[in-house]
Amino acid sequence: MSIKVKLDNGKEAVYPEGTTCFDLYKEKTADNKELLAVLVDGKECDLGQPLPDNSNVALVDFDSPQGADIYRHSASHVLAHAVKRLYPEAKLGIGPAIENGFYYDFEFEEPISSDDLETIEKEMKKIVKERKQIRRREMSREEALRLFEERNEPYKIELIRDLPEDAAISCYEQDDFIDLCAGPHLSHTGMVKAFKLTGLAGAYWRGDERNPMLQRIYGTAFPSKERLQHYLDMLEEAKKRDHRKLGRELELFSLHEEGPGFPFFHNNGTVIWQELTDYWRIEHRRAGYEEIKTPLILNRSLWEQSGHWDHYRDNMYFSQIDEQDFAIKPMNCPGAMLVYRSKMHSYRDLPRRIAEMGIVHRHELSGTLHGLMRVRSFTQDDAHIFMLPDQVESEVAGIIDLMDRIYRVFGFQYRVELSTRPGKAMGTLEMWDKATNLLEKVLLEKGVDYRINDGDGAFYGPKIDFHLEDCLGRSWQCGTIQLDFQMPEKFDLTYIGEDGNKHRPVVIHRVIYGSMERLIALLIEHYGGAFPTWLAPTQVAIIPVTDRSHEYGRQIYDRLKGEGLRVTLDQRNEKVGYKIREAQVNKIPYMLIVGDREVKSGQVAVRHRGEGDLGADDLSNLIEKINKEIEEKII
Repeated sequence: MSIKVKLDNGKEAVYPEGTTCFDLYKEKTADNKELLAVLVDGKECDLGQPLPDNSNVALVDFDSPQGADIYRHSASHVLAHAVKRLYPEAKLGIGPAIENGFYYDFEFEEPISSDDLETIEKEMKKIVKERKQIRRREMSREEALRLFEERNEPYKIELIRDLPEDAAISCYEQDDFIDLCAGPHLSHTGMVKAFKLTGLAGAYWRGDERNPMLQRIYGTAFPSKERLQHYLDMLEEAKKRDHRKLGRELELFSLHEEGPGFPFFHNNGTVIWQELTDYWRIEHRRAGYEEIKTPLILNRSLWEQSGHWDHYRDNMYFSQIDEQDFAIKPMNCPGAMLVYRSKMHSYRDLPRRIAEMGIVHRHELSGTLHGLMRVRSFTQDDAHIFMLPDQVESEVAGIIDLMDRIYRVFGFQYRVELSTRPGKAMGTLEMWDKATNLLEKVLLEKGVDYRINDGDGAFYGPKIDFHLEDCLGRSWQCGTIQLDFQMPEKFDLTYIGEDGNKHRPVVIHRVIYGSMERLIALLIEHYGGAFPTWLAPTQVAIIPVTDRSHEYGRQIYDRLKGEGLRVTLDQRNEKVGYKIREAQVNKIPYMLIVGDREVKSGQVAVRHRGEGDLGADDLSNLIEKINKEIEEKII
């Protein structure tokens, strides 16, 4: 007996029945790929799994998203195996692969510390060296429950009990270690070649603060020591750029116990905020947007009408006014719907582009809060575009162009995802298919590279997500374009068509910055706190050499202030070298050194943050240069 297999290069091949993925792996080693698993008919499979007849097979290596996940998930099992050897009484939580790494949650009898990670890592290296076979084992629900009851693993038992009655249950074994897992995995532990445990944190079981607090061990894994070292070097650089550290040092913002998840912006941070807002406003006016401002608190009935009450209530804050229920808005959408509905529209009025820098509040678990990246109160640069059905494609295309223009100003590259219908969604499948196909058509026509993100759309419609890449190659989701056929129905939005009858408009929800807080955090890390001159809180520092040059320094200060530049005059009784170093630490783009020579010549000695000493220059020439740099937003 034989089986027929179609490979990812389009060629068909015939193999004996019982041929495994690993057999195929050995055959393809000439391709110099470190294969980890295969996709059989689009589904991830272990190397040891037999190939079915008439299957489509794609080979998976580390550089594919699926391959990296399989590799790192297997590394998390090696971690759990090592922990159980060292701490037999530890209870297993979950251990998934995550972006650039993995983690595993444990309940220890006595909490461990970061100092213990080195010992655990050494044990992991022993397990890798032993090249333990990793075997899949399928079992019944009763068998699985009995197995983990015998092993005293209460968290695994809870997971099994929460599975649907008809769910297939599988475990993976490596020597005396066994874990509940859907897989797939590597074929043996020796394939995990390079790894590092990177941190220890607390995490509530299943993300619920009512559940026990477990300890989460983070790690990362790569197929070579060189790639691991490159990543670890990047992590060290990321620590230097951490927006929480730089935010404190540069006096941009602060976080306080009196308001967890509610950041305080200081003057320097507010300057950046305002510059970003001014730029956003200019670009939106050019693109034909109007701007609105809607209330923070609105009646419960509105959120029931919008669907947020049913789909988003757990993330909302509430209040009572005059014995009626109100909610603090988690999203700006319903307010924009009311603004549109406040007057009658003709088809000639559309598209109507309505933008809002709107403050929203969302309840995030305390353990998930992270500087400005994950907060409970933030400002979204929302916009809602109300349009005719035949205007959807041109409007989506226009937003993509606007996003591209804005992101390039900051020096960002980006990738695009098309997110489709989630499990819990409003509207018919027909409407979802129509909306998804429209977005995909625009992406194809504009030649935008994108990938499908199945099931990650908003509850009211599919979306295009923009993931910005920073200078360290890390990805951050910021912009989104969401196509919505649901809200117009729920809010009874209409326009009068050419035929004199009422029709439903289509709505696009979109953000470009995403949230101001998150964008500022991203920019702090992207630039390492050294903001381009147009964004820098202080653009010029004037540094007199002696008391004799203070008066000349004051004249220069007044001149630059009059030009609208953000400038400081350092008149402290300190050595000039100290003043320069401090201006450098504060990442001020330009330093103007003025001493007796400059007083006599009427010039300034110019020093640049990144380029060092630029020599003497006339103040008028320098002002022209700095203003051009600001106007053109040069990075």
